[in-house]
Amino acid sequence: MRAFELLTHQEICLELGQRCRRLRLQANLTQLELAERAGASLSSIRRLEASGQTTLELLVRAIQALHLASHLENLLVLPVLSIADAERDAVATKRQRAVSPRRPRKAV
Repeated sequence: MRAFELLTHQEICLELGQRCRRLRLQANLTQLELAERAGASLSSIRRLEASGQTTLELLVRAIQALHLASHLENLLVLPVLSIADAERDAVATKRQRAVSPRRPRKAV
């Protein structure tokens, strides 16, 4: 496995595509079988595995078709806050609106 912090976005996409391929092979599925399970075209699965070029939706559907959706729970996890931190943030982030300077009204 490669450390994503050191990779470009293209390299990360390529690595994810390669991982999908390895996981598909471990599940003993053909590209066509994965495409059918994911509700995708064969060419979309081929493109995903070859280059990592896909939509987020197709990536998620492929992961679900491989029965690995639970692994997505660790993706983009928000940090856990203490109760005091959460209360402080709630007070500090009350909805604010931009205020335009008021123009004097013209007398009619």
